[in-house]
Amino acid sequence: MKEFLDLMRNLVGLILIFWILFNFVIGIETVQTDDMKPGLRAGDTVIFYRIDKQPSVREIIILKKDDMEYIGRVVAAAGDKVEINEDSCFMVNDSIVSEEDVYGSTPAYEGYTDYPLVLSDDEYFVLCDRRGGGIDSRFYGPVRSEEIIGTVIGRYRKGSV
Repeated sequence: MKEFLDLMRNLVGLILIFWILFNFVIGIETVQTDDMKPGLRAGDTVIFYRIDKQPSVREIIILKKDDMEYIGRVVAAAGDKVEINEDSCFMVNDSIVSEEDVYGSTPAYEGYTDYPLVLSDDEYFVLCDRRGGGIDSRFYGPVRSEEIIGTVIGRYRKGSV
């Protein structure tokens, strides 16, 4: 009987550790859209770190705006000046940004975000890798750190490449 109680105590402790780990430290999410294609595709599973709410530029984050979850890449942080001109040229601090994983231009969305935009403390500008039609800061504006759910640290791709 003592062995059974020890086993149950260990099992409950292990379940508690996993519950804490996956509710407060690490998260798992399935990508719902192709907005981050080619790096992430709809159906991919991502693992993200919940604790750090101050991501660096180029990191992929999961965020919540107006009760909707989005995924995108941080392209500018606090104090940066962001601009998308009429030629769909994306600039940060008056310099054209060259990105290796982005193959198209970055059009501005009419009627949503006004440019140039200077980010306040605790704000980030997030863009999808698929710039034509992706839902990102061009649509919902800058992201505050309290809206960040986590920073992506890994991915699992289902099926073929």
